[in-house]
Amino acid sequence: MDARSDRNAIPFAVDLDGTLIATDLLWEGLFILLKKNPLYIFLVPFWAARGPARLKQAIAQRIDIDPASLPYREALLCRLRTEHAEGRKIVLATGTPRKFADAIAAHLGIFDLVLATDGFDNLTSGRKRASLIAAYGDGGFDYAGNSRHDLQVFDAARTAIVVAPDRHAARWQAAHGAETMPTPKPTLRTVVKMLRVHQWLKNSLIAVPMVLSHEYFNTAMIWECLLAFVSFSAVASAIYILNDFFDLALDRKHATKCNRPFASGALSIPFGLGAIAVLLAIGIATGLLLSPEFLTVLGGYMVVTTAYSLSFKRMLLVDVLTLAGLYTIRVLAGAAATGVDVSFWLLAFSIFFFLSLALVKRFVELRTTAIPPGERIAGRGYRTEDQEIVAQAGMASAFSSALVLALYMDSVAVRELYPHPWLIWPLAPIVLYLTMRVWILARRDEMHDDPVVFIIRDWRSQIVVLIGAVMLVIGGW
Repeated sequence: MDARSDRNAIPFAVDLDGTLIATDLLWEGLFILLKKNPLYIFLVPFWAARGPARLKQAIAQRIDIDPASLPYREALLCRLRTEHAEGRKIVLATGTPRKFADAIAAHLGIFDLVLATDGFDNLTSGRKRASLIAAYGDGGFDYAGNSRHDLQVFDAARTAIVVAPDRHAARWQAAHGAETMPTPKPTLRTVVKMLRVHQWLKNSLIAVPMVLSHEYFNTAMIWECLLAFVSFSAVASAIYILNDFFDLALDRKHATKCNRPFASGALSIPFGLGAIAVLLAIGIATGLLLSPEFLTVLGGYMVVTTAYSLSFKRMLLVDVLTLAGLYTIRVLAGAAATGVDVSFWLLAFSIFFFLSLALVKRFVELRTTAIPPGERIAGRGYRTEDQEIVAQAGMASAFSSALVLALYMDSVAVRELYPHPWLIWPLAPIVLYLTMRVWILARRDEMHDDPVVFIIRDWRSQIVVLIGAVMLVIGGW
């Protein structure tokens, strides 16, 4: 018997979570379930108390997964396909519920047998080892795994392949000199992408009340704005991570979002949960250094953003109105942190201006997402035929923001606050330039970023904003 025939006589068993796929279906299933109905959170502890198998089965009974969208480890999958084509028996041996395991096996079409969690037996560690030994004998199979739960199976296998190992599996691999299939370690850039640091620029809106009250050199207010910025940025990043968990399946189908750390499997969900805890601790601890009013606004922001992630983002128009409101909440947070009053004019301008930009974002999605007529964008409440009304509403909001600003500049408040009010009159056309340019670029299919981030990064917009800022300062002298 040649080496290939000898190898093909030995089945190749492979673990699923963390090994064949760069994620854990228990965690993914939990977030799919909570997205479906957040009230399930109250049942999860009762299911978990009855054991991991009961928890897995309870989740699997209530949701479905899309096997095609999962982040497979391509090197291992290619190897399995090659060996299957050469006639070797391939076995999927996983602690994942049978419903999910069978769906993945049907999608890949390379497995001759599926061993999975069924009933109340959690097929991990000792139980998985016993099942494989019962089927093929001690040392009668090869096995690929990745974690401490696989150590007992490694010991019973003829040959062990350690894939993307955790620290326990890495120690076992080093001690036994086993074959390994490592994966790239997360870098600082990966963590920065997870935090969405570029989105922190939006939190500069916190300084708007201080700037408009001409307190540019008030060191106490500057310090309060900095603390508020840190607090909001930490909390915002925590919510972004949570939002990524709920949108894993949708992100994997997106042209660019599929490269996000959790969608691609570069970072694990437990790592993200730990990051959320740390970020919330930083955000709340920093907020405690400011006024109770700021903490109230921060709490409101957390509630609204979580509701947006769970539900509002899928509701027609509610999503964009919520986004506009979240930008306005940042302005209110700056007012609460510094003790500066905000006017009706500022809040009205903020709502209309950011509503226009939120509608740009939806318009771009409608332009760039291929969906049949009459069907909605995945995870949104919009259809292809909504493009024109979205564009019309966006332009109307842009002009409304300029109108509010023009009316404000002719108010008594401006004449009292600005010795030279005529110097700030060009602000209205500046606002129109910013918003109309964004809409024109969106119409040309040249707008692919978040429009707020685009304005902050675009050099033309930077120059126009700088001109407006200089006019505000000079007009206030």
